[in-house]
Amino acid sequence: MAYSEDYRKRAVEYYKEGNHQAVVKEVFKIHPSTLRDWETRYESGSLKPNYPKTRKPRKLPSDELKAYIAANPDAFLSEIGEHYGCSAEAVRKALIKLEIA
Repeated sequence: MAYSEDYRKRAVEYYKEGNHQAVVKEVFKIHPSTLRDWETRYESGSLKPNYPKTRKPRKLPSDELKAYIAANPDAFLSEIGEHYGCSAEAVRKALIKLEIA
């Protein structure tokens, strides 16, 4: 859950008024490290949330992976991962799911 920019600003300003971190934590129900992060971002000029975060697709296409393995049976996991833009561990897990490894 992302807090609104206004909520973040009020928390930082409340802290800058001289209130202790423990008080801010109780009033705004946030962790002290969150407050420190917001304070740093406040000083840089932007308290906007980082959401929604963009992520790469998590699943490797099964048919394409099988075809790639058939065409390149000696390929290392890292090479397959480079081809699909993912880690060798992701390839290993996909191969286990496909009962290839």
